[in-house]
Amino acid sequence: MELNFTKMQALGNDYILINGFEYQNLLNKATELAIKLSDRHFGIGGDGIIFALPSRNADLMMRIFNADGSEAEMCGNGIRQLIVFALEKGLVNKDKITVETLAGIKTIEVDKKKNIIKVDMGYPILEPSKIPAIAELNKGNFAIKSIEVEDRTFNFTLVSMGNPHAVTFVENVSDFNVEKYGKVVENMTSIFPKRTNVEFIEVVSRNLIKMRVWERGSGETFACGTGACASVVASILNGYTDNKVTVKLLGGDLYIELIDGKVYMTGDAHKVFDGVVII
Repeated sequence: MELNFTKMQALGNDYILINGFEYQNLLNKATELAIKLSDRHFGIGGDGIIFALPSRNADLMMRIFNADGSEAEMCGNGIRQLIVFALEKGLVNKDKITVETLAGIKTIEVDKKKNIIKVDMGYPILEPSKIPAIAELNKGNFAIKSIEVEDRTFNFTLVSMGNPHAVTFVENVSDFNVEKYGKVVENMTSIFPKRTNVEFIEVVSRNLIKMRVWERGSGETFACGTGACASVVASILNGYTDNKVTVKLLGGDLYIELIDGKVYMTGDAHKVFDGVVII
């Protein structure tokens, strides 16, 4: 059959968007489709696929599947792409939109003129059993886990933004071997039962950090919205930054703010092209 799709990106984190109002039956083949379509040599190419679906509890539902076929609970860059896609396709026509995800309902505010999207990402989860991670609250209200990887030891601050993140701080992130260490930590299921996203952070100032990310199921990507949020939370918890931080990623900048315990993420998203693929 022919499948109409839209290729989108947010800070270089690219996904294949599918109109689930039209192709809802394809959810049954989501794992297979994600692997096939995400392949950058034999498919469309992307970090995964996203379905925009009807919801009984919100304006839309998002289901997201990584390039390896695994399903993610939430994606910060992906949800902004979903909003741009849904507005263009006429699935919604509002400036304030609610989206149901596997990590709960998220509220998004849209500035259509500036193409700026602000997402209420909710409260970070710090309880290890809820992240989930095998660790203890050894820093009062959060956990730092010391992990030996290859030839060095890292101290990871553990945070969930609806999906698990392990955040560590390094001196020079530009020259850091993200693949060498990220791949190993992601798959340490004895510590992270559902695997984990891994963030490597260089603190530049009280309001600026640099970040590279090894995403669960996708490898190193140009950006990760939930990862940026988790990294700012970790930076604040460790006393490195204030509550309003610019996060510099390989694909561009995200603006993260912690207000009354809630995390807000602001950024953009863009359509790359529309297409048709035979599946």
